[in-house]
Amino acid sequence: MRQAKESSSAGAVLGWLVLAALAPGAAHLRAGWRKTGLVLISCYIVGILALLALALTTDSVVGLLVERMTTIVVAAAVLGVAWFAVIVHSFIVLRPGRLPQGGQIVTGTLAGLLAVAVVLPFGVVAQYVWTAQSTVNDIFQETPTEAPSSNGAAERPEDPWTGRQRVNILLLGGDADDNRIGVRTDSMNLASVDVKTGNTVLFSLPRNLENVRFRPGTPMAQHFPNGFRLPPDPGGGRSDLLNSVWEYADAHPEIFGGKQRQGPRVLMDTIGYTLGVKVDWYALVNMWGFARLIDAIGGITITVEKDVVFGKYNEGLVKAGTRKLKGADAMWYARSRTFSDDFTRMRRQRCVLGALLSQADPATVLLRFNRIALATKELIRTDIPRDMLKNLVPLALRVKSAKVTSVQFVPPLINTGYPDWEKIRTVAAKALRDSGGANPPVAATASADPSPKKTAGAKRATQNPAKSPAKGITEGCDGSL
Repeated sequence: MRQAKESSSAGAVLGWLVLAALAPGAAHLRAGWRKTGLVLISCYIVGILALLALALTTDSVVGLLVERMTTIVVAAAVLGVAWFAVIVHSFIVLRPGRLPQGGQIVTGTLAGLLAVAVVLPFGVVAQYVWTAQSTVNDIFQETPTEAPSSNGAAERPEDPWTGRQRVNILLLGGDADDNRIGVRTDSMNLASVDVKTGNTVLFSLPRNLENVRFRPGTPMAQHFPNGFRLPPDPGGGRSDLLNSVWEYADAHPEIFGGKQRQGPRVLMDTIGYTLGVKVDWYALVNMWGFARLIDAIGGITITVEKDVVFGKYNEGLVKAGTRKLKGADAMWYARSRTFSDDFTRMRRQRCVLGALLSQADPATVLLRFNRIALATKELIRTDIPRDMLKNLVPLALRVKSAKVTSVQFVPPLINTGYPDWEKIRTVAAKALRDSGGANPPVAATASADPSPKKTAGAKRATQNPAKSPAKGITEGCDGSL
C-alpha cells in the first residue's frame, strides 16, 4: 500500500507539476509512487546521457540529424505524447481532489495548460523537420552521383571526402523565365571549401568571357577546337560567351551523340578546366526565387554606394545609402547594368552574397523557417546527391565562421575578350594556397591555350606570387569603391 504524501495547497500541486515537466517522475516520488517515479526519472537521465554521448562521439551531429529526419519526426511525436501523459498522470497522483473546490478548478486548468505546453516544443520540432525533409526531397536527387575524386589518396570509410582537402561547388544564377527559352547563367561563382577549416575561396567568372576553351578530348572541344566561337547574332550581339555554354549544350544534343540536357555537366567541366580544379556539383539559383529567399529572412542590410537605376525604361531606382533592402530591390541592386557594366554588377552580387551569408543567423532561420523552406523549394536546382547532405550541412555551418575570400576575374586582372587562361589558373591556384589549404586538386594539366607560348600576363603572375587579387567577400561593400 502506497503511503501517499498529501500536497497541502494548490501552489504545492502546481509546483510539483512544473518540476515533473522538467524532470519526469518527480511528482510520482512526492506522491509515494516510488517504482513509477524511479523508472520515469531513470529513463529521463538515460535519455540525457545518450544524447550527450551522441554529441561527444559523433563528428557531425548536424549531419546525423539531416540523415535521420524521419526518425526525428517519429521520436518527437512519441515523446510529445509521452510527456503529455506524464503530466496528466502526475496531476492525478498528487490527488488534487483533496483541495478546496476553487483550488481544484485552478490546478485543473493550469495542469491542462501545462500538459499542452510541454507538447508544443515537440510539435514544433516535428513540423520543422517534416518541412525540411519535404524541401530536401524536392531539391536533392535521391540517386547518389559519383563521389568526389580523391586523386589517388587512400579512401578511408570514415572520411566522407575520400582524402580530399577541398570541395568545389559551382553556384550559378540563372535567368530562365516564361518569356525566354533555355537557361543563361549570368552569375557564375565557384565556391572552393576547405573540408577541415571551412575556409572558402569564391571565384567569380564574368558572363561575357569570350573564346572559352573546353577540356581536350571532350565533344565540345572537338566541335570548337579553337575555342567557343559562333557567328554574330542578327542584331550584332554574341551567343558564344561563357554564360551561353549551358544553353548551347542543351540545344545541341547531336554534339553528344544524342544525349539530352548536357548543359550542366558541360558548364561544370568547362569552368573546372578554366580554373584548374575539379567541380564536384552545381547549384543553379533562379535569381528571382533568390529575391523570395531574401524576403523570407526579412531582407538584408546593404550599403548602396550610389543610386542604382533599373527597369526596361529606367523607371526603377535603388537609392544610395545604408538600408535594409527587400528581395526585389536587393536583386535589382545585384543585377542592374543600367549606366553600369558587368564587372560592377559582379561586385554588387558579391556584396549581396556576403550580406546574406553574414545576416542569415540561426535565430532568424529558425524564426522564419517555414517561409525560408518554401522559398528554397522554388529557388534551387542541383545535382548534389541527397546522401551527401549529412556531410555538406555541417561543412556549410563551418563556412559561416571561417575565412571567406573572393577572386573576381575582371579587368584589369584579365581581358574578357582575350582571356589569359594560364594567368587565370595561376591566380586561382595561389588563392587556394593562401586560403589555408594545400595544393588544390587539378582537373587538367594541359594548357587551356592551344598556343605553347606563355603570355606576358602569365609570366607576371608567376614572377610576382606575393601579390594576390583575393579579397574578403564583403570588402568594398561598405560604400567605398
